[in-house]
Amino acid sequence: MSGMRCVVVREHGGVEKLRLEERAMPTPGPGQVRVRMLAVGLNHLDTWVRRGVPGHTFPLPLVMSSDGCGVIDALGPGAAGCREGDEVVVLPGVSCGACEACQSGVDNLCRSYHILGESCDGTAADYVCVPVANVAPKPLRLSVAEAAAVPLVFQTAWNMLVRRAELRAGETVLVHAGLSGVGAAAVQIARALGAQVIATAGGEAKCERVRALGAHHCIDYTAGDFVGAVKQLTGKAGVQVVFEHVGAATFAGSIKCLARGGRLVTCGATTGGNVELSLHQVFFKSLSILGSTMGSKGDLRAVLRMFELGTFRAVVDRTLPLADVATAHTLLESRAAMGKVVLTV
Repeated sequence: MSGMRCVVVREHGGVEKLRLEERAMPTPGPGQVRVRMLAVGLNHLDTWVRRGVPGHTFPLPLVMSSDGCGVIDALGPGAAGCREGDEVVVLPGVSCGACEACQSGVDNLCRSYHILGESCDGTAADYVCVPVANVAPKPLRLSVAEAAAVPLVFQTAWNMLVRRAELRAGETVLVHAGLSGVGAAAVQIARALGAQVIATAGGEAKCERVRALGAHHCIDYTAGDFVGAVKQLTGKAGVQVVFEHVGAATFAGSIKCLARGGRLVTCGATTGGNVELSLHQVFFKSLSILGSTMGSKGDLRAVLRMFELGTFRAVVDRTLPLADVATAHTLLESRAAMGKVVLTV
């Protein structure tokens, strides 16, 4: 086989800008492995890359998507620690491996950090070449589709709750959009840490799914004000941590939900990044507002081992063929999916 298929964006816009193209088969370079992809996990990041983000330049044309699972079929010179035929999960963050941040175990803070499918070619292809550091053994408990749904969202949620917010047992956390990819990860991580978990979701059907993931309470945000519900559930005390990724639509309410000394941690702004914030609220209540992007490869490997132990589970709504990528993007944007959407290759 001399060629392969890949999903490419050459200009920003609607789902019609997603192109299924033929490219030459890639050859792994020094320290790289080639992975024959079996499944590709989609994230809201994919829709932002396709549409474009004001003020940010993406290196178009770009092969889409950050997550995936497949089989190593070729090793580049010097690639060690794995073999042809190994089933692996692709780790979505690429760093230099040599700087102080990388050598301190916080490679997501590397100045040369890239996310597959966002600032370099991604996983939505028949074959991808990545550094050997960017593959980890697939948990045996998981199907290839489930494994492809895990990396970016669990890596992000773990860094937000464990590293940045330092969520502790006995604390209460509010997780927005608890059935979204990153929200479902956060619910499970927070429960495993021993926290009291309050989540939000759109509609009772989604709330039922979120409670099944481990949330102690789930608020249907379409039925009323989540701030009032949180106050009622906490006896007006508020929560110690808010897990934010929605942005403008929820940010002001999230601040109101925080207890004194509370921490808000955010990784995204799906509904917009321009928010109003009163500094009086911040200093009078001793609040902390924390940003977070991705997480370390080491933490993600630990998370994958927890999947092997059965601590966490992947939440997959459906699988679609690679050629149906436009349908998959439409499902993500309409919030119709009750879990992750995965493309089979």
